[in-house]
Amino acid sequence: MRNFIAPSRSIAVGERGMAATSHPQATLAAIEILKAGGNAMDAAIAAVALQGVVEPQMTGIGGDCFVIVSPKAGKPVALNGSGRTPANTDLAKVLASGTKEIAPNSTDAVTIPGAIDAWCRLNATHGSMSLEQIFKPAIDAAENGFRITPRVALDWSKFRARLESNAAAKAQFLPGGVAPGIGDRRDQPALAKTLRKIARDGRKAFYEGEIAEEMASELQKLGGSHSVSDFAAHTSEDVTPISTSYGGHDVYECPPNGQGLAALMILRTLAGYDIKALSQVDRIHLLAEATKAAYRTRDAFFADPAHVKINVAHFTSDATINAIRSKIDMKKASAPVDWDDIEHTDTVYVTVVDRDLNAVSFINSLFNPFGSGIYAPKSGVLLQNRGWGFRLDAQHPNALAPNKRPMHTIIPGMLMKGERSVMPFGVMGGHYQSTGHANFLSNIFDLGMDIQSASEAPRSFAFDGVLSLESTLPKSVGDELAARGHDVRWPDMPLGGCQAIWIDHERGALLGATDHRKDGVALGY
Repeated sequence: MRNFIAPSRSIAVGERGMAATSHPQATLAAIEILKAGGNAMDAAIAAVALQGVVEPQMTGIGGDCFVIVSPKAGKPVALNGSGRTPANTDLAKVLASGTKEIAPNSTDAVTIPGAIDAWCRLNATHGSMSLEQIFKPAIDAAENGFRITPRVALDWSKFRARLESNAAAKAQFLPGGVAPGIGDRRDQPALAKTLRKIARDGRKAFYEGEIAEEMASELQKLGGSHSVSDFAAHTSEDVTPISTSYGGHDVYECPPNGQGLAALMILRTLAGYDIKALSQVDRIHLLAEATKAAYRTRDAFFADPAHVKINVAHFTSDATINAIRSKIDMKKASAPVDWDDIEHTDTVYVTVVDRDLNAVSFINSLFNPFGSGIYAPKSGVLLQNRGWGFRLDAQHPNALAPNKRPMHTIIPGMLMKGERSVMPFGVMGGHYQSTGHANFLSNIFDLGMDIQSASEAPRSFAFDGVLSLESTLPKSVGDELAARGHDVRWPDMPLGGCQAIWIDHERGALLGATDHRKDGVALGY
């Protein structure tokens, strides 16, 4: 039971259905779909589609997604909805131009959006409603307008420079050069028309015909090698989730090209310690050291498995994890790990459980705030910049290459107990997500927190040579960590955001959580 005097949120309680998202309208849309007879997948797609309208800095149909589904609380299955580079991608040509790294607002950063193919495929395999029904909330908001919530307003203003780099994007999202404030009204009429076409004609409306032609044309105008055939050729991929044990449960993640394997490595490392017996400083230090080791491995080896063989079992083996633990000094920070990837990314995470206990863990992203900033005005599509994660070293597993998916940061999670799912969960925040998954689960199983408290707890993140601490941690904690050799910083933005739903099979109850770092809510009925 939480302290009702201290600022906090109550855990959401339901029985027939539960949804948790980072935006209140999206959560409400999901619940309304469930009440109308839809299932968890119908509700999740409805929520994500709406978020692409009301949280355009976070997500949209120009982005990618990954999904884990547990049908009727059973064996989890997964879908990789990430896009690939154009067939004519030429690393030698990019290097010959003098480019040292891919620019975040360049066409080289734009991979073919995978979200719509994934949504349509998920709707066909796991849904029960038509896309016309599912897209209604998103189309209504895009056509008739929506009000700006506080976190959306903050992000829109803070990251407006990406929109200013593209005239069409600036005209749509910064009319008169002004970013919207809290409570302002915005609409996306072009996006509404595109959603209507997709609802009527399915994936081909997006990947073939005038919408694909406009996206390819806009990219080609800016020097991109994207063609209509690249869009037509895109397809999602069914994948087998990977897992490890923690706290008497099995934790499932999507395999690479996502970074879920790094989350499993961190959990395996933490499992060798009595976390509850450690001080808060020790716990943060240990998490930082486990993160550095896992992310060093991630950045050296994780890539598109269609191009590079990745031995998952090796990276989670006792030999690998024992080697990591043997190098951790609890009194001294190890050498920093420096990334040449980007730091801040934007994502939405949605989780829904329905009356039949279908559990959906769904994450959708443009990568950077407002993606590449490249906008197709007639179609209302803001294109992602996931290709920014590629390396320009031809020998690197994650090197830029034709028809290749980049290493992805977005990861949905699913917790199982025996043969039944007990918690779909996700922690947004770009590179933070693997660390966030591990920390969230450790809070639950090692420190005995409920899922709402676990999501609200202060966060830390060892990234790019810096140990970031949220300001809810005491200064004395930062001082002790600095004394151990960490470069401690206190960022002005929160670390990520969390949603989760706990399925209490014994009592037949659904318990939902969403943290204070976003605008969202968890609702059950």
